[in-house]
Amino acid sequence: MTTSSKRIYVAGHRGMVGSAIVRHLHAAGEADIVMRTHAQLDLTNQAAVRDFFQAEGIAEVYLAAAKVGGIHANNTFPAEFIYENLMMEANVIHQAFAAGVKKLIFLGSSCIYPRMAPQPMSEDALLTGTLESTNEPYAIAKIAGIKLTESYNRQYGESHGIDYRSVMPTNLYGPGDNYHPENSHVLPALIRRFHEAKLNNAPSVTIWGTGTPKREFLYVDDMAAATVHVMNLDAETYRQHTKPMQSHINVGCGEDVSILDVAKLVAQTVGYNGEILTDPSKPDGTPRKLMDVSRLEKLGWEASVSLTDGLRLAYKDFLSNQSLRTA
Repeated sequence: MTTSSKRIYVAGHRGMVGSAIVRHLHAAGEADIVMRTHAQLDLTNQAAVRDFFQAEGIAEVYLAAAKVGGIHANNTFPAEFIYENLMMEANVIHQAFAAGVKKLIFLGSSCIYPRMAPQPMSEDALLTGTLESTNEPYAIAKIAGIKLTESYNRQYGESHGIDYRSVMPTNLYGPGDNYHPENSHVLPALIRRFHEAKLNNAPSVTIWGTGTPKREFLYVDDMAAATVHVMNLDAETYRQHTKPMQSHINVGCGEDVSILDVAKLVAQTVGYNGEILTDPSKPDGTPRKLMDVSRLEKLGWEASVSLTDGLRLAYKDFLSNQSLRTA
C-alpha cells in the first residue's frame, strides 16, 4: 500500500464521525493527517483558524467538527447550536480557500430537510418546506454550510481550481458516541438505558411515544467510508450526479426501522430480558425519516454494516469506556 504525502486536516477528529474518518484514512495508507484539539485550535476563532491554515500547508479538509446533540440539547441551547456551527464552518471553509486548499468536504445532517418531506428524502427536498422546530437553529447552520461550499465553488471553482463538496448523513451511531442521559441521540440513549436496566434488574423499560415512528441508522465507520469515497470521486463524475446549487449527497443505508423494533434489538444486544413498554402520552416526533440514497449508490457506494452487527460493536465500545457509562 502506497502512502500519500498530501496533508489532510480532519476537523473534529475527537468526535464520533471525525475519529472514524481518521481510522479510515489511516487504513487507506494516509499517513500525514493533521489534527487539533479544541484547546489547540478554537474553530470559532477566525484569526486562529487563519493562522493555522496559513502555516500548515493543508491539501484536503474533512470538516466533521460540529456542536451536536439530541432534542433536549437543541431545545435548551439553540443560540449555541446556531452560532458555534455557523462560525466553525464559515471560518474553516473561508480560511481553507484563502490558504489555497483545493479539496474540502463538509458533513451536514439529515435534519436539513423539511419536517414533512416526502419519504424517502431526496436531495432536491432541501428548502422546500418548514424545518423541524426543535432543531431548526442547528439545521439552518448545516444548510448554510452546504451553501458555503456551493458558493465558493460557483465563484472560485474555475478561477482557483477548488472543489468543495457536502455529504448529509442519516442518524449515526458507533464507537465514540455520546451516551449522556439527557443530551444523546435515540440509539445511544437506548443502549445506556437498557444496560442500566439490566444491571438494576428492572422489570421493564419504558420508551417515549408509541414506538411506531421509523428511523434510519448508519454505523459510523460506514459513514467515514462513504465520506472518503465521495471526497475521492473524480470531478467530472461528481458533477454529472449533482447540480451547482444542489451538490450535497445523502449518506444512509436506505432502510429504516421502528423505534420499538430498534429498542427490542438493543435489549437483545445488551442482554436485557425485561418488558419493553411504550408511553403514548410522550411525543413521537417526525413519523418517518428515511434518506433517499440512490444518488450515492449510482456513485458506487453502499453501506456494509448491518444494524445487528453495528449495535454489537457499539455496545462493545460502550462497555469499554467507563467514562461514557458514568457521565
